[in-house]
Amino acid sequence: MQRFTVTLVWVCFTWATFPAQAEELALTSTRTLAASCSACHGPNGNSLGSTPTLAALNQQYFIQRMQGFKDGSVSSTVMHHHAKGLTTEEITALAAYFAQQPRKTPHPLPHQSFLGAQ
Repeated sequence: MQRFTVTLVWVCFTWATFPAQAEELALTSTRTLAASCSACHGPNGNSLGSTPTLAALNQQYFIQRMQGFKDGSVSSTVMHHHAKGLTTEEITALAAYFAQQPRKTPHPLPHQSFLGAQ
């Protein structure tokens, strides 16, 4: 009986903490993907050079551009290679991640009036 109780407590604890663990795992996965972007787009999406800054970028604009790179409707030099390797869920997660990053570079935000943003 004691073994059953210990097992039951362990199962309940695991189920109770699983959503938090799953959320942390997803965030870690997104951070890992975002880190690969930093080679060109700078730490946390703050470009140090001539590539676009991703920090504080509108999520819908990011998704639209990445989907365009992925399907070839937006021309690029290398982004189509990167975008084709991402799932829609990964693109959405990256959009949310970069939208939350503070913009630390002097690069202006792109004009996004077609998305309703000013």
